[in-house]
Amino acid sequence: MSKLVIVESPAKAKTIKKYLGTGYEVVASMGHIRDLNPNRLSVDIKKKFAPKYEIIKGKEKLADDLVKLAEKSDYVYLATDPDREGEAISWHLAYLLGLDLNDSNRVTFNEITKTGVSAGMNAPRKIDIDLVNAQQARRILDRLVGYKLSPFLSQKIRKGLSAGRVQSVAVRIVVDREEKIRAFKPEEYWSIDAKFIPKGSRKAFSAAFYGNAEGKIKLTSQQQTETILNELKEAQPFVSKLRHGTRKRQPAPPFITSTLQQEASRKLGFQSKRTMKVAQELYEGVELQDMGAVGLITYMRTDSLRLSEDALDAAETYIQKTWGSQYLPKDGHRHFKSRSNAQDGHEAIRPTDVNLSPDSIKESLSNDQYKLYKLIWERFLACQMAECIQKTTQADITVGDYLFKASGYVVDFDGYTVLYVESRDTAEEEKESELPELSKDMPLRVKEMTPNQHFTQPPARYTEASLIKAMEEYGIGRPSTYAATISTITSREYVRRENKTLYPTELGEVTTKLMEERFPKIVNVKFTAQMEQNLDTVEEGKYGWVQLLTDFYGDFADTLKQAKEEMKGVKIELEEDKTDLVCDKCGKPMVVKFGRYGKFVACSGYPDCKNIVKIVAVLKDVPCPKCGGNVVVKNTKKGRVFYGCMNYPNCDFVSWYEPTTEKCPQCGAVLFRKKGKKPVIFCHTEGCGYAVTDESEEPAEIVQTIVPQKTDA
Repeated sequence: MSKLVIVESPAKAKTIKKYLGTGYEVVASMGHIRDLNPNRLSVDIKKKFAPKYEIIKGKEKLADDLVKLAEKSDYVYLATDPDREGEAISWHLAYLLGLDLNDSNRVTFNEITKTGVSAGMNAPRKIDIDLVNAQQARRILDRLVGYKLSPFLSQKIRKGLSAGRVQSVAVRIVVDREEKIRAFKPEEYWSIDAKFIPKGSRKAFSAAFYGNAEGKIKLTSQQQTETILNELKEAQPFVSKLRHGTRKRQPAPPFITSTLQQEASRKLGFQSKRTMKVAQELYEGVELQDMGAVGLITYMRTDSLRLSEDALDAAETYIQKTWGSQYLPKDGHRHFKSRSNAQDGHEAIRPTDVNLSPDSIKESLSNDQYKLYKLIWERFLACQMAECIQKTTQADITVGDYLFKASGYVVDFDGYTVLYVESRDTAEEEKESELPELSKDMPLRVKEMTPNQHFTQPPARYTEASLIKAMEEYGIGRPSTYAATISTITSREYVRRENKTLYPTELGEVTTKLMEERFPKIVNVKFTAQMEQNLDTVEEGKYGWVQLLTDFYGDFADTLKQAKEEMKGVKIELEEDKTDLVCDKCGKPMVVKFGRYGKFVACSGYPDCKNIVKIVAVLKDVPCPKCGGNVVVKNTKKGRVFYGCMNYPNCDFVSWYEPTTEKCPQCGAVLFRKKGKKPVIFCHTEGCGYAVTDESEEPAEIVQTIVPQKTDA
């Protein structure tokens, strides 16, 4: 062995090994090898916030193996992910292996392809200490906030609660929106929607009431609307004004981390955590038929819109070959400007090889990989295609003393829309349709005029996509943290998800209120955004990481001390912790409790009464195939999921596979879902053999319910 290359994951190691060939040993660190102890603060505040790192539990053998491999090697390359976190992992590895920080042994790959790996290996550099310090500052800052605030929240509200520098602000954003919705007072307004038919035609077109020659008239009541309708009855409508124009639609820029998560949520129904997991797989390498392991996309944690000239040239060639030169932009390659605070270390997210079209490699991809790769591939190509040109028509229709307006368009040239159109959270534009041939002064016939009552609507609740967009716009967190933040606030039940909509729980609202009153800076959007900028300044080497922590901690410690003193003996009760159950042993109310193994319902008379009721996870609306009871989701001692009937032992149904509500079209039996790289819906009946690809976006929803049987603690 001569040269050792250390990466983060086995999949990435396998792909890189293929490109480096003999003379190199490529191994994985499996992410971080050292970190702060999860059970202690592990930060010496009095000694300039010195962190106390140690080998992560369970990785001791891996650490020993890496040390032995490094000792046998002539040279060690640290090839962890090309971002702040990856830089820190390389720094920890250098410490563990006794490597000189002045050596040029750090290599990065923007894409796991032969070209990308070769470029990275040909440009080794020193570990970027400023990048490492920025990661250390962020890690220690989060540890200080979490470990100092979490016990306070647990004592005042509920055992086991946690606070976080970014998560607490994210919860506040959701809570603030809910408060605006509650405070919203709807206002009544009316509209008049008309359909007109041109003379000599049978085709009607739609128009909306606007006002009169003096301007727009706001319809605020039924009486006002009906008065105008009566005035319109005898009037002869005609086209009083026509305006023809051309509208050019530009394609959306290539994906960055946040926009990829948003679009995958809108178009595919993916949660951000799921999106990043699949994107990581596509980046690290997928086994393609006749090609071996290939990294299909560039690095997926980026907020830069930059694209390499080689990639742009490849896109131009592909577009010209597939759709023709008319589908190329007239002014050459299209470039996009990144946000002012974007880190420009990586390109935007794009396919590493545009010639690997999604359909050409579909058989080698899982369902999720295919969907996400297709999204990235189409978005990248579309951003380098010609604009969509629409011929627009706007018509004013005069009816007596009043004015109606109609607008429509026809696509003159489809351009990039032949391949891809960006989706939206809400309908941002009025729906338009094609208008018939109209001319000035043309008389029209009224087909119908319909008055419609409306009420102004409150702001929409956040979806995962719109919350990520808000966090990005506010400057809260970084691209790599959005998915983890949303996963944290939902798993810890500060926010609940119904379909795609996010609602604050009572726990989230009470916690946010307490934080606003006692720790206003921690949940202040502007303060948190400024802290993100300060961390970026550390990364640039312009702000010492110890100084950043010093500037933050003094005020924070004083605020925490004051809150503890002023709230001594105070306990906040949550309505959602109460139940309608009465203890069958002592008659006192049963309440929701939280233990090391999750939720359970216990007697409020504890410790005098130790009666408890178990809470289990069940598949929502999925009946037991044998008896029709609830299907319970369980785990073996090794953590493997299986499914059983809640009516056990009276019903002995058990399965490794998730039952569905669907019936087999061949034999009528219940169908099951088999998860994995290529999930399928199949029939379990012996000899049937029915199976189809599972096209569902998400598996059955799991809800928690109370088991009727009670046991003593």
